[in-house]
Amino acid sequence: MMERNALQLASLLKEKYINLTLKGHNKKKLLEELVGFVAQSGKIKDEKAILREIVKREKLGSTGIGYGVAIPHAKAQKAQGFVLVLGRHDEGIDFGALDGAKTHLFFMLVSPKEEVGSHLKILAEISRLVKDKFIVERLKKARDKKEILRIISAYQS
Repeated sequence: MMERNALQLASLLKEKYINLTLKGHNKKKLLEELVGFVAQSGKIKDEKAILREIVKREKLGSTGIGYGVAIPHAKAQKAQGFVLVLGRHDEGIDFGALDGAKTHLFFMLVSPKEEVGSHLKILAEISRLVKDKFIVERLKKARDKKEILRIISAYQS
């Protein structure tokens, strides 16, 4: 079962869904930037609705899980499949993380509203990946998108 989830994660995260130069200087701007990146996937129809869902989820409690990582996520009525993007902010921003540290890595997941089980499985897989501090450090320092994908693929082996 876990292997299947790992494969899902690897198949969702494509090079074109990785942004290593996020510029947003606060949580709101960063979420807007990431949602814009999600919109480029072509799998969502209403960028503003996605942003509203992401912000609504953040109000329930920050998705900044600590160790420099956040996993903002939402389920969307008109999403056509799952979209996973990975963004990196080299300086880090205050994202309201549980440990109070600046957040550098952002895994944003947008899922179809009816896919609750798969949504939770993908979130769990991302959480397992980033619990490894060594992997997080490697992702923070990766030179390019291909290296990011190699790190995540190596995790799956």
